[in-house]
Amino acid sequence: MRRFAVRAPVPLLAAVTAPLALCAVLLPWREDIADSDVALLLVVVVVAVAALGRRSAGALAAAVAALWFDFFFTRPYERFTISKSGDLTTAVLLLCVGLAVSQLAAKARQFEVVAITDAGYLARIHDTTVLARTAGTALTVVDHVQAELIDVLQLRGCRFEYGSLLGHPPRLEHDGSVTVARSPWDADRLGLPDGEVELRLFGNGTYVGRYLLRPTPGTVPSRQARLVAVTLADQAGTALESLWGPHDTVD
Repeated sequence: MRRFAVRAPVPLLAAVTAPLALCAVLLPWREDIADSDVALLLVVVVVAVAALGRRSAGALAAAVAALWFDFFFTRPYERFTISKSGDLTTAVLLLCVGLAVSQLAAKARQFEVVAITDAGYLARIHDTTVLARTAGTALTVVDHVQAELIDVLQLRGCRFEYGSLLGHPPRLEHDGSVTVARSPWDADRLGLPDGEVELRLFGNGTYVGRYLLRPTPGTVPSRQARLVAVTLADQAGTALESLWGPHDTVD
């Protein structure tokens, strides 16, 4: 076990109790607090739990958070029943975003970086999750993520490529690190390498395409920003896998 991991059952206990504790704190103001605000606060709790333990703890926290959100903050209150479609959508999105962000937080903990709790980053992940569930075509998600990558990583350009890989450009890996010719690149100090940097898309573990990122000279995207970019790309990859299916296996 890594020295910075918290031993079970502490994260699992936190996964069960922390969402309930937050709901208890917010309960007196449930008529005044928007459901979306409650959901976002519960996502932050999920992130904290996932940062303490493994992905299983984050996934459990996401499920428990969605359950208590339904019980305490959707009508009829104190029943596991949802009468309004809007509340149902919020509860489902809370679960989906919680699961996605728990994966991100677990990656962050694994590589000894700060978990993503920035509200702006969480909002981007939330918006992309909503779009992935409601968009009429996967290409809409691809275009949306392309614009998000430009903003999050401060790029001067970005394009999507589907099909056989050509060349071996520098790569933004799924742990937020960067490699050049398969050797580590100090992105925390130097930023992204010049030229195009690839960010591969995977759906259910299989390669479906890649974004080619064109960094802005002099910018140094944080590890948080790079992890958010990877998470957004995962959303696009899942959407593409459902549209086109997996492509050839790549190294």
